[in-house]
Amino acid sequence: MRDSQLRQEILDWYDRFAREMPWRIAPADRKAGQVPDPYRIWLSEVMLQQTTVAAVRDYFHRFTTRWPNVRSLAAAEDGDVMGEWAGLGYYARARNLLKCARAVVEQHGGTFPDTYDALLTLPGIGPYTAAAIASIAFDLPETVVDGNVERVMARLHAIETPLPAAKPELTKLAQALTPETRPGDYAQAVMDLGATICTPKSPACGICPWSTDCVARAKGIQAELPKKTPKNPKPIRYGVAFLAKRYDGAWLLERRPDKGLLGGMLGWPGSDWGDVATEAPPIAANWQTVPAEVRHTFTHFHLRLALRYADVSQDCRPISGNFLPLDKFRPSDLPTVMRKAFDLTQGFLQED
Repeated sequence: MRDSQLRQEILDWYDRFAREMPWRIAPADRKAGQVPDPYRIWLSEVMLQQTTVAAVRDYFHRFTTRWPNVRSLAAAEDGDVMGEWAGLGYYARARNLLKCARAVVEQHGGTFPDTYDALLTLPGIGPYTAAAIASIAFDLPETVVDGNVERVMARLHAIETPLPAAKPELTKLAQALTPETRPGDYAQAVMDLGATICTPKSPACGICPWSTDCVARAKGIQAELPKKTPKNPKPIRYGVAFLAKRYDGAWLLERRPDKGLLGGMLGWPGSDWGDVATEAPPIAANWQTVPAEVRHTFTHFHLRLALRYADVSQDCRPISGNFLPLDKFRPSDLPTVMRKAFDLTQGFLQED
């Protein structure tokens, strides 16, 4: 009986305070019969992995304007999609986005499958994304557990086991509350609760619909949960990026291999990233040292990237990479770390 009341309390709260999202059907519209577009739900969920809503909004608008459905995305050029994704990070997501779109078209006639198990067979769709699409797009009672949901469950039940060890227990608790009625709205409600009220720091317990049932709040430990096992410090890696500009304005760029970090993205030729920076110029030139260093943090390490710049002649022949004409070069197509290198080099040239 208490679980039923908790479900109703948060659904009532969601009906009043649901966040507006460009991919979301508002509760009132959903009750009136509007159905979410699985393509938009899938695209948003892939973009939102390890990324904030604020960062995703503009990307989502650009993608859905340029590729309004799964068929148009499946037919897109790889380089165009990778360019639009530039800056959003975790670039394997963009490669899997194309693979998944093409699988939906080739294997499912351009229609997303409507069950958790079938969704799980698509490239790039894991248990969380499959559950989110099944729940939000198809209103199936699948349990959706992201970081927000974990935090809400840990506080609601005062689970003091640190993450990640607590994940199975928190998932089981979330599963017990997942309703048969309006499971999609419920899933979004719990995520909204974690994002707006049950926040990592200074949770707004006074306006939480579950405040009277929150065991952590009753114990006064809500701000301490969820506990997390300390992470090992990230190592630092070093490298050198070489930015060569031809006299006609073309820039020397290379597309990174599909597999690996920044896979499929445009970037500046350079050395491997390791414990020591090594010089590996892509072309014979009078290289100047840019008096600035790119500092960037990836998931597993910090990067320190030294920069070299050279003007080169029209008839030069690079060892690696290809010259991209100035009218086809868009700095916005570069991943963030490579864009930082370009911006710092531009600043150096303007001062020179």
